[in-house]
Amino acid sequence: MQLFKTLLIALFMLTQTAYGQPNTQQPVTALLGAFGAEVALVKQNLSNPQSMSLSGIEFTTGRIGNQNVVVAETGIGKVNAAMTTTLLLHYFKPARVIFTGIAGGTNPDLQPGDIVIAGQTAHHDFNSLNQLATPTTQTLNPLTKVLNPRYFPADSGLMQRAIKVADKVKFEGIPLANGQVSTRPVRVLVGTVVTGDQFVSSAAKVKQLRADHNADATEMEGAAVAQVCYQLKTPLLVIRSLSDRADAEAHLDIRAFYPTAARNSANLVLALVKGL
Repeated sequence: MQLFKTLLIALFMLTQTAYGQPNTQQPVTALLGAFGAEVALVKQNLSNPQSMSLSGIEFTTGRIGNQNVVVAETGIGKVNAAMTTTLLLHYFKPARVIFTGIAGGTNPDLQPGDIVIAGQTAHHDFNSLNQLATPTTQTLNPLTKVLNPRYFPADSGLMQRAIKVADKVKFEGIPLANGQVSTRPVRVLVGTVVTGDQFVSSAAKVKQLRADHNADATEMEGAAVAQVCYQLKTPLLVIRSLSDRADAEAHLDIRAFYPTAARNSANLVLALVKGL
C-alpha cells in the first residue's frame, strides 16, 4: 500500500511538471493569437522565454515588463481557439486573457491597418433552439444550463486601459500601391467583433453582418475565446487590426496588408501589457 501511495504521489508530481503549472507569486497574463506570425511578434518581446507542450500545443512563458505572461497560438477557427483557451485556463489559471490578431473590416468607415478593440463579441453563425424550442442565437452555458448573452462583453478594466495606451502607440501606416506608406492616422475604436467559421469575402455578407450585429470587424476565433472565458469567469479583451474589408478583394488585400495589421495589433497588446 505504501508503494502504491508513493507511485501516486510521483505520478501527480510528474503530471504537474509535464503540464507546467507556473510557479509564480504574481498573476499571469495570457496572450493568444490565431496565426504563427501574430504570436511570433509577441514572443520576440519576452524575457527569459521557456516553451512547453500541453496536448501537443506549445505554450511559451516569460515576462513582458512587470508581467508574467504565457503566449500561445490557438490555430484558426472556433474549435481550435476554444480548445487552446480551455487548456490555457485549466493549467495556467491566468488572471486575464488578451487576444491579438487580424480581422476583416465590416465598418465602412474603417480601412486596413485600423484597430477595433472589441467592446463585445458574438457568434454570427450560431443558431439553435432554447428549452422552449424557440429559435435563439444565444449559446448555452453547459456549467449553469443558462443561456449565455448574445454578445460577450469585454472586461471593462482591460478595455479602458487599451483605449488609454492606444494614444501613445506609434502605429504603422498601410503600404500603398506606389510604394509609399499611407500618412492617414490609424484609427482605433471600440466596437463589435463577430466570429464565424468562415473567411468572409463578400460585400453581401458584410452588409448582412452590419444589419444583424452592427459589426465593425469579422474573424474566426474571438467569440469562441470569449465564450470560454465568460463561462470560466476569466477577464478577456480581444484586439483586432484590419487586414482587409471582407469584400471580394479580401483574399488579395490580406496578403498585402496582413504584416502591417498584425504588427499594429501586437504593438497595442504589448503596450497594454507593459502598462498593467
